[in-house]
Amino acid sequence: MFRSFFRVVGAIIKKDLVTWLRQPINMVAMIAPALSILLVGALGAAAGGRSPVALVQLDHSAKGVQMAQIFHQADVFRLTDVNSESQAKQLLKNLDVVAIITIPADFSQQVAQGQQAPVDVEVNNLNADFTNDIHRSVPDAITQFYQAQGPASPVKVGMHESDVRQRDVEQFQYTTLPTMAMLLMISGLIAGGLSTAREWETRTAKELLLAPVARGTIIVGKVLASFITTFGLGLFVLLLGYALGWTQPQGIYWASTVFIIALVALFSSSLGIALGALLQRMQAVIGISVNVAFYLFFLAGGIGVLAFEPDWLQTIAAYIPLTYGIHALQMAIFYSSSDQLGTDTLVLAGSALAALVLGTLSMQRNIAN
Repeated sequence: MFRSFFRVVGAIIKKDLVTWLRQPINMVAMIAPALSILLVGALGAAAGGRSPVALVQLDHSAKGVQMAQIFHQADVFRLTDVNSESQAKQLLKNLDVVAIITIPADFSQQVAQGQQAPVDVEVNNLNADFTNDIHRSVPDAITQFYQAQGPASPVKVGMHESDVRQRDVEQFQYTTLPTMAMLLMISGLIAGGLSTAREWETRTAKELLLAPVARGTIIVGKVLASFITTFGLGLFVLLLGYALGWTQPQGIYWASTVFIIALVALFSSSLGIALGALLQRMQAVIGISVNVAFYLFFLAGGIGVLAFEPDWLQTIAAYIPLTYGIHALQMAIFYSSSDQLGTDTLVLAGSALAALVLGTLSMQRNIAN
């Protein structure tokens, strides 16, 4: 009995995988949306990660040099050193920089005499995000300058930073895991949906019904075929991200990362089977799969930190399985943490089981019809 079951399941998997490989356009349909999101994230991080600023250092004495070094070390500016105010104004006019910071020629002298030593800032407030970055960053750099003076500082400032996490994650790097989760959703929905819808378009659904095998065996084979495709793509993206330095889990967290990828792949594949049985048209499956994955991606907080999003979005995200997949991947890959892993696993496993039952019922009902 088991021998016959595995033989049938293996034959279905082989048929679906061979059919899939013969249609590379399907791979493009899966990867293109995720690449678009990744490109948007990369461009957004490049444009907004560090504000482009021109630094005019007119004071080359000790305090002027120290102030300039603090601006360079602030890690919030993309500084361009210029020799004159006129050159800086030209950069500002051409929109090459968003602001000009000028350290005046008498800066060191005024500091030594205990007088006000203004640092001039000219901002092009065409964008509130850039403007607010300058408003926050320049006073912070000046505060660091005061702290560096030690006991001689007229303003006694002490700063101590305590980080909750052990590592810092770049803005673009942070977007890679939600994009990976969306890719898994699209892949499973399209692979499972197309393999199922194809049975109706090629009129082989009735042949499956008349075959001397249990319907559950047929459905298991189709789910596994989609799962293998989706899981394999997820592993490839994970390893590619590791090579590029984006996704680098450590130690035991490799296992939890792969396990979560497998659960998301199983969930999306099972959901794809149900979608394909419902629509019964391959073109419709592709269009709806991409849209469903996009909506789930955004509603799961894929474009930012969910904890800082509006309350209504956090409420919706709590009911979306992809939210828990993204959280588990972030904890394992970025922070080497198992925080809430049990909850994430339970939700994903339950969702995958529910989707599998839904796919089975949908497939059986439509085959019977």
